[in-house]
Amino acid sequence: MHPSAGTAGTAGTAGSAAPEERVRLSGPQFQQDPAALYAQIRRRFGPVAPVLLDGDLPAWLVTGYREVHQITGDAHLFARDTRRWNQWDNVPADWPLLPYVQHNPSVMFTEAAEHRRRAGAIGDALAGVDQFDLRAHCERIADRLIDAFSGSGEADLVGQFALRIPLLAVAKMYGMSESATPQLVRDVAISLDVGPDAIPAYLRVQEAMGRLLAAKRDAPGADVPSHLLRHPSRLTDEEIVQDLLVVTAAAQQPTANWIGNTIRLMLTDSRFAMTLSGGRGSVGQALNEVLWYDTPTQNFIGRFATRDTHLGGRRVRTGDLLVLGLAAANADPHTSLDMSADLMGNHAHMSFGHGEHGCPYPAPEVAEVIARTTVEVLLDRLPDLALAVPAESLVWRPSVWMRGLERLPVAFTPTYAGGG
Repeated sequence: MHPSAGTAGTAGTAGSAAPEERVRLSGPQFQQDPAALYAQIRRRFGPVAPVLLDGDLPAWLVTGYREVHQITGDAHLFARDTRRWNQWDNVPADWPLLPYVQHNPSVMFTEAAEHRRRAGAIGDALAGVDQFDLRAHCERIADRLIDAFSGSGEADLVGQFALRIPLLAVAKMYGMSESATPQLVRDVAISLDVGPDAIPAYLRVQEAMGRLLAAKRDAPGADVPSHLLRHPSRLTDEEIVQDLLVVTAAAQQPTANWIGNTIRLMLTDSRFAMTLSGGRGSVGQALNEVLWYDTPTQNFIGRFATRDTHLGGRRVRTGDLLVLGLAAANADPHTSLDMSADLMGNHAHMSFGHGEHGCPYPAPEVAEVIARTTVEVLLDRLPDLALAVPAESLVWRPSVWMRGLERLPVAFTPTYAGGG
């Protein structure tokens, strides 16, 4: 096993295992070959592995498909409120993963009836999005971005394309003005990074959502904030602002990485060569394969045991943190799914979560509209698209949690702007 994931011996409970007996959730192998690492962890420890988070904080990494399904399907035993964690006394004030677990009054950390109230309102608001109109808007966004670099014959399809589209689409769904969108895009990008500017940027995004909500109260429209304001669940302004922030963050990085990872697959896998030169036929297949094999959200923090229990042969204590290994679960060889079959119509992956705390319907549909439209327009506009560097030289972002490329350099025949 890679030194960064070194282990020795076995562990019985999250609180009792010594640090040297645990897999460290850090190191270059998580970027270079995470699938192989998850397979090693599963072979050594089974479907539930003792791990150490940054700062030597113990947790469980759940790599088994059946176990992830069990956890996400039982919100009573495996709850979402992070205040249940039994390690809070050991968490330093500057812990880098604090944004993932710091409790706030958003839908992310609610439970039971309160969660159903909040998630139901979000689902209803997203159901009000006209997906045909969203598709047309995404086509215009993609065309405009491609126009900016199409004459040069080269581009970075991460920084110049994939990372910019989801938030522009979200701004449309939120009914935001064109003038407010660029600053929002910049601030959300900064807030999602681990750095000294993240918190000030997050506060600016929060303030922007507050201003947007005030504007929609005065002049409501057919947009997500207006739907939330008039929803029968009677959400408070603070609840709506917090939940708009959750939807914004959930739409941005995962969808951008979904787009980037799909383009990479289509440029590096010979099965998709005909699609690049002849149309859109395999875009849906590539999008679904990425969710199975290169899912944007690799691991997710998490769930917390509400009482002592057993899972995957491990004794889990009250308050133990369980990290959902979504990518590992998708690749679990012990699942009953036929992974050698055509996955085009198989959406049983864990990439959008599962159960009460999974992405509320129709969020996955909305994300797919954004991702699919983006990739289709790119292939229509630049049919001779090709990688500008060897595939093996592409660099993944240094994250245990998200899977996305730093850059995706491509070359193509320069063309005149042809956007709508």
